[in-house]
Amino acid sequence: LLAAVLLKDMKLMDVKLGQLGSWLAMRDFTPGGIMGAVRRGYNRYYNKYINVRKGGLGGLSMVLAGYVVLSYVWSYSHVKHDRRRKYH
Repeated sequence: LLAAVLLKDMKLMDVKLGQLGSWLAMRDFTPGGIMGAVRRGYNRYYNKYINVRKGGLGGLSMVLAGYVVLSYVWSYSHVKHDRRRKYH
């Protein structure tokens, strides 16, 4: 027998597009709920990529790539003005 999973307990990847609005309405968007989600995400990342027996460069390279993307987004307003300049 298949056990019915409540919409509240479903992961985002398992939610159908028609259920997305009601799934989002059930989320906890209080500061404590958001901090809990960030904490869970950090723990999942740390245990999957950093806290392993034979570690590789995967986790650290993801952090570095995230830093590069974030710094580009922060400096985009400055870079946007430089792309139309031809020689100076």
